[in-house]
Amino acid sequence: MPPDEILDCPPGLLDMTFDQLRTLLVVHETGSALRAARALGREQSSVQKQLDTLNRTSQALCGEVLTVRQGRGKDFLFTPTGETTVELARGTFESWLEAVHRSRRRLGRMLTVGTTEFTLPIVSRAWNRLSEEFREREVEFKVAHVRTKDVWSRLETNQVDLVCGSIVSTPEGDRRLKEYEVVEYARGQALLLTNLPERELPGTPVRTSRLPGVPLVLPPAGLVADLLATWYGPNYRERLNVVADIDDVHYGLSLLRSGFVRGCMIVTGSIGRGMAGRDAPDAVELRAIGLDDDMEPRAELMTGAFVRRADLERYGADHPLNRLWEAVREDVRTYTPLA
Repeated sequence: MPPDEILDCPPGLLDMTFDQLRTLLVVHETGSALRAARALGREQSSVQKQLDTLNRTSQALCGEVLTVRQGRGKDFLFTPTGETTVELARGTFESWLEAVHRSRRRLGRMLTVGTTEFTLPIVSRAWNRLSEEFREREVEFKVAHVRTKDVWSRLETNQVDLVCGSIVSTPEGDRRLKEYEVVEYARGQALLLTNLPERELPGTPVRTSRLPGVPLVLPPAGLVADLLATWYGPNYRERLNVVADIDDVHYGLSLLRSGFVRGCMIVTGSIGRGMAGRDAPDAVELRAIGLDDDMEPRAELMTGAFVRRADLERYGADHPLNRLWEAVREDVRTYTPLA
C-alpha cells in the first residue's frame, strides 16, 4: 500500500480496535449479544455498545451497517458488508496470531507439543527432565491433544512444534518422513480385539488377507484407516464387512464390551494386550488375537516422536525445541516398552 493511502485512512477505520473486531467475530459465531457476552465474560450491554459503535462506523465508511436485529430470541442478521468484515477480521486475527506465535517460537518463548492420548507419557517424561529449566527461562509450554488422524496435518501446518503419535510404516518408508527427525519408541503389528467366542474365531493369528471374512468395528479415519488403506486401497470399506462405525477407540471398546455388536476391532498391540481380560463382571469378555500380515506392502505400526528437521537446524542448540528433542532422544534410551 502506498504511503499516501496509509496517511489518508478514514478516522473511523483508525478508531476500530482488535477488541471490537473480536466481539464481532464472537457475535457472528454465537448469533446474539447475550451469548457473545457469556463467551467473553462481559455484560450484554458492553457487547451491544461495541456492536453499535461498529455499525455507526460501517455506516459512515461503507453506507451499510454490519448487523441488524431481527427481534427477541432471533439471531443477528449480518449484512453483506457485515459478512465481508467478519472474514476480514478473521483473516486479520489469524495472520497476527500466526506472526506472534512464530516470533515467540523463534525467540524460544513458546513451545507447543502435540500428543495423542496414548503417547502422552513420552512428552510427560521429557517435560520432567526440563520443567525446572523451562520455568526459569519463562518458556510457555503447551500440550495439545491430537487425534491420530490429525498427527501429520497439525505438524505440517505448524500448529505444533513437535508431535508424538503413531503412524503406519512400510518397508518402502514414508516419504513424508524425509523432512522430519524421528525418535522411534515402538514398532509392531496390530491386533484384533474381539468379543467373538473362540468357536467362531479361534485364537490363532488372523491373516490380513482374510479380514474381509471378519466382522469389523471401524473408525472413518486415523491409524486403522491408514493401515487398511495400505492393504486394501482407498476403497477398503467396500471390500470389508463393516458391522459398526466408531469415532474413537473408547466407544469401540464400550460397544464390544456391551455385546450390542459382535465383531472385532483393530488396535495397537499395547491397547489390545492391555484391554483383553480386563472387563467388568457383567461385560462381554474381550480377547486379543494376532494379525499375520501376508499382503503387500507389509505394514507395521510405529509409535514415536516427530519434529521438522528444518526447525531444529534453524534454532540454536539451547533453543527450547532442541532441548526438548534431546530430552526425548535421551528418554528413548532408557524407556522400556510395555510388554
